Amino acid sequence: MRDSASRFALLPLRLFLGVTFIYAGVDKLTDSAFLAGSGNGSIGDLMRNVRDGAAIPAMVDLALKSPTNFGYAIAIGEIAVGVGTLVGLLTRLAAFGGALISLSLWLTVSWQTEPYYYGNDLIYMVAWIPLIFAGAPMFSLDARLGSRRTRYGTQLYG
Repeated sequence: MRDSASRFALLPLRLFLGVTFIYAGVDKLTDSAFLAGSGNGSIGDLMRNVRDGAAIPAMVDLALKSPTNFGYAIAIGEIAVGVGTLVGLLTRLAAFGGALISLSLWLTVSWQTEPYYYGNDLIYMVAWIPLIFAGAPMFSLDARLGSRRTRYGTQLYG
């Protein structure tokens, strides 16, 4: 029973992170105010407002060179990470991408949140770590492709 339960242990985390990142990316892409370089609710204004309180202001300065393109990059990255995680395709790579997105948001947008545990980007960053290590061993394209390759004599993983 315990072995069976442990095989499914990462599935809720995968589902939550996958759906959340897809939702976050789609939400950004469909919000014209967010994708604007300036104005109320824009990525540009958000970056300007957090710049002085960021752990690494140079990261914010880089985003401010082209805030609209940065907004698109974050949104598309979130969707790619979410889809990869949800379907279990290149899961470790998707989880690494999710951790990097969360880390960059923590070091910029959420850095000045006090106390630190109120900042949601930090917990997202930590939540990706088990998937970086373990991948998606159940109900995933990675598992299906791995078993096919093993069956046909060409093992891709491990």
